[in-house]
Amino acid sequence: MLETRSVHQYYGSSHTLRGASVTVPEGTCTVLMGRNGVGKTTLLRAIMGLLPIESGSIQFGGRELAGADASERARAGIGFVPQGREIFGQLTVEENLRVGVFARTGSKEIPELVFRLFPVLRAMLHRRGGDLSGGQQQQLAIARALTIGPKCVLLDEPTEGIQPNIVHEIGTVIRRLYEEEKLSVLLVEQKLPFARRVAERFFLMERGSIVAAGTMDELTDDLVQKHLAV
Repeated sequence: MLETRSVHQYYGSSHTLRGASVTVPEGTCTVLMGRNGVGKTTLLRAIMGLLPIESGSIQFGGRELAGADASERARAGIGFVPQGREIFGQLTVEENLRVGVFARTGSKEIPELVFRLFPVLRAMLHRRGGDLSGGQQQQLAIARALTIGPKCVLLDEPTEGIQPNIVHEIGTVIRRLYEEEKLSVLLVEQKLPFARRVAERFFLMERGSIVAAGTMDELTDDLVQKHLAV
């Protein structure tokens, strides 16, 4: 289980996370939603160790990670797919995948799971990442996160700017990750239909704080209107 407790974080004098507490049970998909600028990406980057926190707790599998660097969190079993994908455009697909492999313990081979989930990547191993379409780059970014053999994956808006057919494929992959592979998934997502399709639980964020949580069938129209509508 991944759990944050009362996490506070600042950018200069700006109080960006205000006691944010979320839980992601093993083998589930939990979606974190909210309007732009409320702190969703900040929370994911804090969990991954890419941003320092002022106070609070970040626990994974019963281990306290606050204060650990990003590489330690990756070795603990947390994979991260950042907003904007951040693949290496000058490297080939295979080289991008091997960047993740270097961070894993044990075998240094690209896990077969990657190609089961994204068979298109096998045929593109020698193409440069920058030559792929946006949807293919997103698939590569998710695949790269999976090469470390994670127990939990953080996904920051994986459907942003992606063509509908790839969005559907990514949704199917996310469901397979937690239903078949028993990974924990924490998803930041703006598209409500996609969130309803893939997630089992939700947290809603306002101004750096969690303001509502529950199972997806408890995400009512009133909550959507109050916290998500623009």
